[in-house]
Amino acid sequence: MSGRVAAVVSGIGPKIKALRKQKGYSLQSLAERADVSAATIHKIEQSDMVPTITTLLKIATALGRPVSYFVEEEDDDNYPTVFTPADGRSPIYTSHVGIKLDGISGPYGEFLVAAAVATVIPGASSGSKPLQHAGEELIYLVSGELEFRVGDVTHVLKPGDALHFLTHQTHFWRNPGDGNAVAIWMAVRPQ
Repeated sequence: MSGRVAAVVSGIGPKIKALRKQKGYSLQSLAERADVSAATIHKIEQSDMVPTITTLLKIATALGRPVSYFVEEEDDDNYPTVFTPADGRSPIYTSHVGIKLDGISGPYGEFLVAAAVATVIPGASSGSKPLQHAGEELIYLVSGELEFRVGDVTHVLKPGDALHFLTHQTHFWRNPGDGNAVAIWMAVRPQ
């Protein structure tokens, strides 16, 4: 294993541990959220075990970070700037079916805001269980139609509409239209 690869691999566990503690999760509570045993998470945090991609995906999702947060090399740049050309957008993993996310922002490790061009197919939704997590989201609808329920209020977004809300409120989204909905979707996660 090259020095650069070894450095990235050895940094995964400490990043998981630091983020878990920052969010106030015990090993057991993270294990329950991620559906990964507490013993496995402990071994990964101590760098006694390298997680499989599936395990890392589960842990990353439970911690509200993309996998890239755990495997990107640290940059010494005190003032990071990221340019994303239109044809250079990276796909962002999501467990939701029927939505494609193409990243337009820099890595979570350096920035608090994550943004993507979201394409949501007709009938796709966030699922039957309402979402709720720390942070905030801002959605600007470019084309199509999206419906959001935040708390007890339903908002129907048409092109040009925007919705900004704190995500500790229960929320749900879906595309009720006949065509794809395209939105600029931003999320801010607390540090």
